[in-house]
Amino acid sequence: MKPLLDKNLTPFLKRFDDFVDAEFRSIEIISSSAVKITLAAQDSARGFDWITIELEFNGVNDARLLDNSKLSHIDMSNGITLIYTDNQFVFGVGDYNYSNITDSICYIKAISLKYLEGRF
Repeated sequence: MKPLLDKNLTPFLKRFDDFVDAEFRSIEIISSSAVKITLAAQDSARGFDWITIELEFNGVNDARLLDNSKLSHIDMSNGITLIYTDNQFVFGVGDYNYSNITDSICYIKAISLKYLEGRF
């Protein structure tokens, strides 16, 4: 896995069109402070081919997670929110900002973030 730094968030999200219409595949609780989510999205760097992206959040201090059986029912038409603020990464399903991220059906706040690209 590669670290995803705050300065690289904007190009990362642009590359995957903010994960609009992506597929939310899984949530894995690695430990009490680490969570991995898996998404499938179109990659503009690969001619818009579909690939799998794993996002691993470490130092998780707040989260609302869903059971994997419910992930296929999530509306991803607004993509995801992924921002860095107050020395933490904030993830949420949908279009949110830091102040209302807890309104998301699924969100994670963590100290660090890594990602891995895989096959569709």
